Amino acid sequence: MTRQARKRHHRGYTHIQKKYRTRRKTKDHDQIHEDMKPETAEKMLHQEVDLDKPGCAQHYCLHCARYFIDQNALKEHFRTKLHKRRLKALEMEPYTQKEADAAAGMGSYHAPKKKKVTTQPLEEEKKMDEKDD
Repeated sequence: MTRQARKRHHRGYTHIQKKYRTRRKTKDHDQIHEDMKPETAEKMLHQEVDLDKPGCAQHYCLHCARYFIDQNALKEHFRTKLHKRRLKALEMEPYTQKEADAAAGMGSYHAPKKKKVTTQPLEEEKKMDEKDD
């Protein structure tokens, strides 16, 4: 019996290990920023019924680009560390070509701005707000 060679990539960095060992490819931050624009966000949150996706594509987290089986699973996801970490990462503006040119010496550098990102409101919360008004 021979000894098995151990892989030594990213030892000690659990989130990086999981990223490279799973096949789930998630959207990048700049793609999610495009989805967060109001006209696109409305389409993503109110998709047509698709039986191939979890929950028939009716329960979607815009910031994490994930589908959930039901409303309760989506609510639970909003409280997880992964969702909060994604919100924190989305606060920074995406990297642009203008910023790359400035870093290369073709312009003056301006630090990227932060913007406030909050969890998307649920449908039942919107209905409750409308009843109160």
